[in-house]
Amino acid sequence: MTLQPPPLRSRTITYGVIGCGMMGQEHLRNIALLPGAAVGAIFEPDAAMRARAAALVPEARFVDSIEALLAQPELDCLLIASPNHRHVEQLQAAAARRPLPVLVEKPLFTDPRDLAAVEALAADYPAPVWVAMEYRYMPPVARLLEMAEAATGGIRMFSIREHRFPFLSKVGNWNRFNDQTGGTFVEKCCHFFDLMRLAMGSDPVRIMATGGQAVNHLDESHDGRVPDIFDHGYVAVEFANGTRAMLELCMFAEGARWQEEISAVGPLGKIEAFVPGPTRFWPDHLGAPPVAQVVVSPRDPKGPQVHEIPVDPTLLEAGDHNGSTFYQHQRFLELVRGQRAAPEVTVLDGIWAVRMGLAAQTAMTEGRVVDL
Repeated sequence: MTLQPPPLRSRTITYGVIGCGMMGQEHLRNIALLPGAAVGAIFEPDAAMRARAAALVPEARFVDSIEALLAQPELDCLLIASPNHRHVEQLQAAAARRPLPVLVEKPLFTDPRDLAAVEALAADYPAPVWVAMEYRYMPPVARLLEMAEAATGGIRMFSIREHRFPFLSKVGNWNRFNDQTGGTFVEKCCHFFDLMRLAMGSDPVRIMATGGQAVNHLDESHDGRVPDIFDHGYVAVEFANGTRAMLELCMFAEGARWQEEISAVGPLGKIEAFVPGPTRFWPDHLGAPPVAQVVVSPRDPKGPQVHEIPVDPTLLEAGDHNGSTFYQHQRFLELVRGQRAAPEVTVLDGIWAVRMGLAAQTAMTEGRVVDL
């Protein structure tokens, strides 16, 4: 008689991890907080990142290739947290060798020439693919999305302002160059374009944008190349249902109290979310970091209502995304265990977010309106 393994919903789920740089390590810290989850094997080619990851998950096995990772029999799912331009080839490797359920970091791809390959993966991959869009799961943002319909009477205008710190240094400085990131408005802002589509319940039809590189990284040189990544810009988006959205990005404004300010407005009123940046960047001399807020401002009767949205300090310590990485993994694990029917963030969502980012980059560099 052959013994069958226990059902997924009643045993520990074991991850295989591809990439353990800065974001990969945030995933490791959050997986460690989840009951019934463990990291079994890791592929990370950089020695310094391997050492840091090993300190976080000393029980994990380190392997020398994606093929060796996929050969580990105990794995139940994959996490891809490698540099942006590697995601497609690594998804293809999993599809060819062992198509486990996968959580793949954003952006899903960076080069428009990869769109056909990504669409083929979406059609043929036999297991769920969840695109990591952490901003959906930030508690203040999730609260805004939950309350928006009642607060606004139906969103007509949606605005996101992110004033934050410059890009941090990553392995090989891959995040300094458009050809490895897709550009700032793909690398960084696909999160925001995803939020726009989610909030509006519609697909974009037209994008206008202006932006460039004004301050950051201009005095750097890496292997003889000066970084070309943009550090600021404005993007306006029109949607098929007649609604409109706007993004304002500035990556040399880390002195701001709030990192993200998001507003949704409709015929009944306005709702806003105010999200602080990573707690590790808040100066000690300023006291306790600010607590996120959601503010509801009805048109009648007038009177803004302020709701503080505290986040568990343990989650704030585990990452730079206001606790959202933990909540995202909770839902992904439900999917792997069969307790959720489908990913909340699909490959199609990931494709649209990248298409919008690429359109914004094109509008900025070519000085024209881009139809989608």
